Amino acid sequence: MAWRRDDFAVRGRAVVAGCYDHGRAGRGGKDVKLRQAMALLVALVGTILLLLGTGASAGGGAIVIEVKGAIGPASRDFIRQGLERARTDGAEVLIIQLDTPGGLDSSMRDIIQDILQSPVPVATWVAPEGGRAASAGTYILYASHVAAMAPATTLGAATPVAIGGAPGGEPERPRERPADDAEDASSSDPANGEAGAEDTSGDADANEGTEPAAGAADDTAEPRARDRLRQPRGNGTAQERKAVEDAVAYIRSLAEKRGRNADWAESAVRDAASLSSSEALEQNVIDLIAISVGDLLTQMDGRVVEVAGEDRTLATSGLAVTRIEPDWRTRLLAVITDPTVAYLLMLVGIYGLLLEGYNPGALVPGVVGGISLLLALFAFQILPVNYAGLALILLGVALIVAETFVPSFGILGIGGVAAFTAGSVILMDSDIPGFGISLPLIISIAGASGLVMLGIALLAARNRYSPVVSGSEEMVGAMGEALEDFEGRGPVWVHAERWTVVVDGAVRKGQTVRITAVEGLHLVGEPVETRR
Repeated sequence: MAWRRDDFAVRGRAVVAGCYDHGRAGRGGKDVKLRQAMALLVALVGTILLLLGTGASAGGGAIVIEVKGAIGPASRDFIRQGLERARTDGAEVLIIQLDTPGGLDSSMRDIIQDILQSPVPVATWVAPEGGRAASAGTYILYASHVAAMAPATTLGAATPVAIGGAPGGEPERPRERPADDAEDASSSDPANGEAGAEDTSGDADANEGTEPAAGAADDTAEPRARDRLRQPRGNGTAQERKAVEDAVAYIRSLAEKRGRNADWAESAVRDAASLSSSEALEQNVIDLIAISVGDLLTQMDGRVVEVAGEDRTLATSGLAVTRIEPDWRTRLLAVITDPTVAYLLMLVGIYGLLLEGYNPGALVPGVVGGISLLLALFAFQILPVNYAGLALILLGVALIVAETFVPSFGILGIGGVAAFTAGSVILMDSDIPGFGISLPLIISIAGASGLVMLGIALLAARNRYSPVVSGSEEMVGAMGEALEDFEGRGPVWVHAERWTVVVDGAVRKGQTVRITAVEGLHLVGEPVETRR
C-alpha cells in the first residue's frame, strides 16, 4: 500500500498545483471556488484511502469473550454473538474464557455445533486461576480447536444428569461378564487356585521350547483394557444408561476429531473423573497451559488447526485483543432464565392478576402481573421445568384463593399452602448447579402464605361472632330518635337516615326508639322510656 499512497500524494500535489496556476492565470472568483472545492475533494479522498490502507494492513486481531456461570440460553447466545463478530471482523482467533460448573445439555450441544462449524478458530481457555470447566464445560473444551487452561484450574466430572422427571425405567439386569473377565476371575479365585496352577504348568510343558512373540502381551493388554472401559456399568436404570452411553459416544467423537485423549474423556463421563491443568496437559487432554491472554496468544502462534476441513496455521503472536461484553438482550436473557427469578416472576404474575380481579380498574396490578407471567412462561419453556410441580403450584394458589370465598375453616388454605410448597420444591427437575430454586426462598414464601391464611382464618372467626354491620339485619336493635311527636306511625332518624317507624303508643319528639324488626320499607320499633 505504500507505493499507492506515494503515487496518490504526487498526483494530488500536481492537481493542487495545477488548480493554483490556473487560478493565477486570471480566472475569476468562480475559478477560485472551483480550485478550493477540488482541493477539499482531493484531501477527503486521500484521507479515506489512507484509512482503508491502514485498516487493510492491520489485519484481524483476537476477540475474547468471558463465559462465567452455568451454561444456558444466555451463554449460548453470547458465544454465538462472539463467533459472528469474529467472522465479520476477520479475526484470527476467538478466545472463550470459560469458568462453569456445567449447564443444560441442549445449550451445550448448540454451542459445540457452532464451534465445529465456525470459520474462525476457537480457543477455549479455562480461567481465571481457581476456575473450572466441569460437566458441559469439558465437552466445550474438547470441541474447541485449541484447548487451554490456566494454572490451578480443573476440568471433568462430565457425567450427564437426568432432567425432566422421566420415569425410573426398567431395573438393571445382571450383566454377563466377557470371557476375558471370566478367565481373570477364575485364575484369581482361591477355590480354583490349584486348577489354575495345573493348567498353567500344563501349558508350560506343552509350549516348552517355543518362544512367545515379542510384545504379544502388550498388544493384547491395551485393547482389552479399552474394551473393559467401554462396557456399560451395572449401575442405574435403563434411561440413565442410555444417557451415559450417548454422552460417551459424543465426547469420544469430539476427542477423536481434535486428536485428544478419548479414553480419559470416557472416564470423565462414566466415572466423573477430574483432572488438574498440569495433569490434563500430561494426558493429552488439553494443548497448553497459559497464565494470561497474551501468553495464550504467544503459545498458540504457529500451531496448525483444522478449520472447516482445511489446515490453518495460527499467527497469533502480538495480536490486538478486543474484549466483547454481553449486550442488553443477553443480560436480560441471563436474568429471566435464572430459575429463582423465573419463579418470582411467576408468583408476581399470578398474584398481580388476582389483585386486578379483586379490584377491577386498578390497572397497575394487571399490567405488571401480565408482563411478569409472560416473562416467566418464556423462561419456563427454556428451563428444565417439571410440569407436575407447576401444576401443584397453580393448584395451591387456586386453593388459597378459594379459602377467601368458601368458609372451610382453613382446610382449603392449609391444603393450598402444602400444594404450593411441594410444587415449588420439585418445580426445577434438575441437579445441575445453577438451575435450582433456593430452598430458603421457597420456605419464606410458603411461610408468608401460611401467615396470610392464618390471618384470614382469624378474621373469619372474629366476624362469625360479631354483630351484623350491613344489610337489613343491621337495623334490628339499632337506636333511633323521633323527629316529631306522633302516635302509631312516624318519622325516626336511624343510622343517619330518615325512616318511617310503626310503634305501639305515642312517641314524643326527640325520644329514643329501639328498632325491633324490618318490614318492607318501614321499621317496627318501641319507644324507650328515658329516666329523669
